[in-house]
Amino acid sequence: MSKDTENTNNEEIIQEEVETNEECCKDESSCCNEKAASEESKETTAEDKIAELEAKLKETEEKYLRVHADFENIKKRLEKEKYQAIDYASEKFAKDLLSPIDTLEMALAAEEAASNLSSEDLLAKLKEGVELTIKNFYTAFDKHNITVVETDGEFDPNFHNAIMQVDSEDKQTGEIVQVMQKGYMLKERLLRPAMVSIAN
Repeated sequence: MSKDTENTNNEEIIQEEVETNEECCKDESSCCNEKAASEESKETTAEDKIAELEAKLKETEEKYLRVHADFENIKKRLEKEKYQAIDYASEKFAKDLLSPIDTLEMALAAEEAASNLSSEDLLAKLKEGVELTIKNFYTAFDKHNITVVETDGEFDPNFHNAIMQVDSEDKQTGEIVQVMQKGYMLKERLLRPAMVSIAN
């Protein structure tokens, strides 16, 4: 083989290697570019996710603050209503007591106007006025479940207060002889025990 042929072959081999290297470089640079783009997109995606999560966190915090504020307002309103309910719990009962007071005042006014009546007539009118007043009181009591403590029969320390013991032919020992002061119940609760005397 001649020297010229050998040189030509060497040149062709070198040329092929250079072309191959160039192609490899092109491939590597495209690979490098793709990697860089991929990393960049990953960074962008991570930043977007962080921003999205921060926005969601802020929104959740705002919702929590709004709900908490609403809860506090409701709590304050309920407390205010509770204290008002306690303060004005007896409002209905107080209104129902106005009628007996009106009756008493009318009885007094009638007594002043009826100065020309005889004492017997005046006494009868006053008695009528008092009876009407008591009736009004009991009407108000009925509306509010206030009842008179029963005093017929045996003495019961849960409902009666014995202030004296007396001899009695009609009653057996421990039975109520006389009621000195009526007792009252509010539903199932004792307001005041009845003051009684009991037989020896």
